[in-house]
Amino acid sequence: MEHLKIDGRQFYNMILNGSNKLEEDKEYVNALNVFPVPDGDTGTNMSMTFRAAATEIIGKENLPLGEVAKQLSRGALMGARGNSGVILSQIFRGIAKGLEKKETATAREFALAIVEGARSAYKAVMRPTEGTILTIIRAAGDAAEKSKETDITKLLAEVCKASEDMLNKTPEMLPALKKANVVDAGGMGLLKILVGMYEALKDDLNVSLIGEVAVKKSQEPTGNIEETEITFGYCTEFFIVSDTLNPENFRREIEPYGDSIIVVGTDGLIKTHIHAEDPGKVLSLARAHGQLSKIKVENMREQHTQLLESKEEASKEVITDIETKENKPYGFISVSTGEGIKNLFSEELGVDVVIEGGQTMNPSTQDFLSNIEKLNADVIYILPNNKNIIMAANQAAEITDKKVYVIPTKTIPQGVTALTTFNPEASFEDNCSAMEEAIKNVNTGSITFAVKNTEIDGKEIKEGNILGLVEGRIEEVGYDPYETCEAIIKNMVTEDSELISIYYGEDTDDDKVQELVEKLEEKYADLDIISYEGNQPLYYFLISVE
Repeated sequence: MEHLKIDGRQFYNMILNGSNKLEEDKEYVNALNVFPVPDGDTGTNMSMTFRAAATEIIGKENLPLGEVAKQLSRGALMGARGNSGVILSQIFRGIAKGLEKKETATAREFALAIVEGARSAYKAVMRPTEGTILTIIRAAGDAAEKSKETDITKLLAEVCKASEDMLNKTPEMLPALKKANVVDAGGMGLLKILVGMYEALKDDLNVSLIGEVAVKKSQEPTGNIEETEITFGYCTEFFIVSDTLNPENFRREIEPYGDSIIVVGTDGLIKTHIHAEDPGKVLSLARAHGQLSKIKVENMREQHTQLLESKEEASKEVITDIETKENKPYGFISVSTGEGIKNLFSEELGVDVVIEGGQTMNPSTQDFLSNIEKLNADVIYILPNNKNIIMAANQAAEITDKKVYVIPTKTIPQGVTALTTFNPEASFEDNCSAMEEAIKNVNTGSITFAVKNTEIDGKEIKEGNILGLVEGRIEEVGYDPYETCEAIIKNMVTEDSELISIYYGEDTDDDKVQELVEKLEEKYADLDIISYEGNQPLYYFLISVE
C-alpha cells in the first residue's frame, strides 16, 4: 500500500515492530561479537535501549508524529545501555529533531530525519570507527537523501537495502570481522530495527510490544535516622511537560516546601524530585507550568518503619543506593559486580553509590541519572570501570544540572587506583587530572573462558579454553585458570613493577588461590602482592600490576 505521508500512529507501529524484531533476534546479534569472551552483549544492550524507548510511547499513538518521535527520543536517551545503545539513542534523537513539531511527514521529510539521525550519531562519538553501526546509519542516511521516492514504504525499502549492502561490506573495513567471518553486530542490530519499521508500514500492522524488560529495583536507602527526624515525609517525583519553564526558577519556587530538591530539564521535560510535607502544594505549583506525568508520592516515614523491621537482614547486603541528607563537598558513584568488589568500593574506598554492573550487564543512562540525583554532593565523580559503560555515564553527566565528572576507568583495578589517588584537600581540577593520570599507569589483566571457537592474532581458540588477557588483548590460551593467571602476571611484570593486586572470582577455589599467591610471593619477593575475594562472575581473576 502506498504511503505518501505517515502520522504518529503509523510511526508508533513502526517503532514497536522494530523493537519486537530486534528483541526476537538479539541473541543472533550477540553471537556476531567477534571477541570470544563472555561479554558479547551488543544485541541485548540495543534491544533494552530500544525497548525502553518503545515503552515510553505506549498509549501515545494518537499524538502528532513529532511528539511521538520526541517521546521516543527521551525513552531511548534514558534507557541507553552500552556504547551501541548510546549511539542508537543518538540516532533516534536526531530523527526526532528532524520530525520536530510535525503532524505528519512526507517521504522527503522522513528522509531528511534519517539524515539528521546519522549526523547526531557521528557527533556523539569522539573518534568514529568505520565498519560499525555508524557506517550503517550513514549509509541509511545517504540512501534516504538520494532517494526520489514519494512513497515512504519504497523509501524505507531503499534504506534497508542500502544498509544491508553496507553491512555486508563491514568485514572489509574491520580486519577482525573478516577474520571471524561475521558482519558488525551493532550494524546488524540497527538493520533489524529498520527492517521491522519497514515491514510494519508495508503491511499496515497494528503492533503490540512483545515481552517485558526486567527492571532491577534499587535497594531502599539505608541509615540510622529516627522517624521523628524526617521533617518532610513524602518523597515526591514527577515530570512537567513545558517548553518554557526554567528548571532553576522552578527549583527556587518549590524550595520553601521541602528538601532534597532536584530539578533537571531537557528537551521540554522537567524532572523534579523533592521531599515535601505537603506534596499536593508542590504538585499544584507544578501544574501551573504545564502537564504533569509519572507522578510518584511515597510515605518515607512508613518506609522507614518497614526498613527498621528488616534492618537485621538488610545489614547483610551491600549499600548500592543512598540518599544523603546533608550536603557533602564530593561524592563517588562506581560500577562493579561481585560482592567482594562492591564491598571494597563501598566500605574500604568510601564510594557512596555502587551500581551493579559490568560485563554483560551495562547500567543505563537512567541508572546513572537516578543515583546522581540522590547523591547530595557539590561534585560527583563517576567511575564506570568498563569501556562499554563510559558513554552512558557521560550521557547522564550531560543531562543533569549537577557538577559531575566521569573518570574514564575501563577496569576495576583502574577504579581502585583512581580512588586511592583522590585527595580530599586538592581542587576539583587537580583531582580530575591526578586520577586520570594515575589510571594510565595501571596495567590490567584478566582470566576468563572462551564462549566460542575462533582464531585471533594467530591463536586458535576453542570454546571452553581459559583465556588470559592483558589490556583486553588475548595473550594466553590455556586449560587451567591458575596456571594461566601465573603466566599472565609473568607477562605483565617489568623491572619497574612494585605492586601486584589479584581479585579472585566466584568460580575459584580458595585453597588453589592461596597456593597461587604463595608461589607469586616466592617468585616476586621484591613486589607487594595483595589478593581480594572479589566474588565477580565470569572472570576467574582480575589482575593489576603497578
